[in-house]
Amino acid sequence: MTRSTSQNDTAGDTRGKLTGGKVAALFIGAFGIIILVNLALAYSAVRTFPGLEVGNSYVASQGFNDRLEAQRALGWNVDVAVDDGELVVAFTDDDGQPVRVAALDATLGRATHTRDDLRPDFRYRAGAFAAPVTIAPGNWNLRIVATAPDGTEFQQRVSFRHRG
Repeated sequence: MTRSTSQNDTAGDTRGKLTGGKVAALFIGAFGIIILVNLALAYSAVRTFPGLEVGNSYVASQGFNDRLEAQRALGWNVDVAVDDGELVVAFTDDDGQPVRVAALDATLGRATHTRDDLRPDFRYRAGAFAAPVTIAPGNWNLRIVATAPDGTEFQQRVSFRHRG
């Protein structure tokens, strides 16, 4: 004997069917994941942000062109190298001759975070500044602030790759 299936027999069976509750759960789950990922990325961005460079960018920009012109008038070039655990910074003129630097301050660090930042203790010798450093392989930035004998400030960020 065969039994016929009526509509009433399958009304309570929702296996394999897309119901309103399942759609709501998928919707809430998908947006929940998106929100959690956004919160994690926002937390990471705020946690690793090194901070402001200047308090008021408008005021800082007012003398930029004058400082740039004075720095270019020095005619300085900068070469950076890391050899055998020593960071060497050489300042030269357009003829490749060493120039006189009255003061040097620099910060060595990564572009993406400040965790590895360090301030090398430079010593002047043989026409260049040298400092012992222990750094991991990868991309590094040296942010230089040097002062010429006449008081002109020279600022430059030099990016380089250390092979280790």
